[in-house]
Amino acid sequence: QVQLVESGGGLVQTGDSLTLSCTTAERTFRAYAMGWFRQAPGKGRELVGTLNWRNHPTYYADSVKGRFTLSRDVAKSTLYLQMTSLKPEDTALYLCAASPTPYTDPRKWSSWGLGTQVTVSS
Repeated sequence: QVQLVESGGGLVQTGDSLTLSCTTAERTFRAYAMGWFRQAPGKGRELVGTLNWRNHPTYYADSVKGRFTLSRDVAKSTLYLQMTSLKPEDTALYLCAASPTPYTDPRKWSSWGLGTQVTVSS
């Protein structure tokens, strides 16, 4: 398993931007597909977006298309989630995950961080 640590969450207002980071000490970071998920209170884990090992986006949820962007800095072993035009419905615990394949089913991802909370006030 890959150890992952998220950071960058916080309390923001509607329309604000925020960038989340997910770091790892894993030297084979570049070989993994990476994903961002989110979980709101009382709801299931929702896939936000994924990158394959070539750094190509393979999925964005319809609810975030055009507003959120995933990227990866291999030299820093860091995955990013750039979020713009934030809405109250984006409020959730955001988690990053690693897997050999960019699955859309959260249950198939093998490594998870503990998450960082994003709260968007109206």
